[in-house]
Amino acid sequence: MVFETNLETAAESAETLPSAEEALDEHDEIPLTELFSDEFLTEYTDFDTFDGMVAASPSPATSADELELVPGDEWNAFVAETTDFEDEREMLFAVRDYWVASQLGL
Repeated sequence: MVFETNLETAAESAETLPSAEEALDEHDEIPLTELFSDEFLTEYTDFDTFDGMVAASPSPATSADELELVPGDEWNAFVAETTDFEDEREMLFAVRDYWVASQLGL
């Protein structure tokens, strides 16, 4: 994986961390465009925004709200061609770690 982090080690060295409740309520939903921040996309993909990435995919989708219109196999191939990741799974784990680290200020 391109994005590597050890959240546990980083958290141990941090002086203060927010509680889980301060970072995210259990009923909160994270919009895809927040999870896939412009910073993440610029650093690890050929795109500046997640809406732009989805719109450029080989599908009729024009924004992140229409991601379900992109067939899974086509999306995996598109991710492999246009990002630093081998497939959607690898990209999802990387963006998860990136988002958590940013929420914790790490």
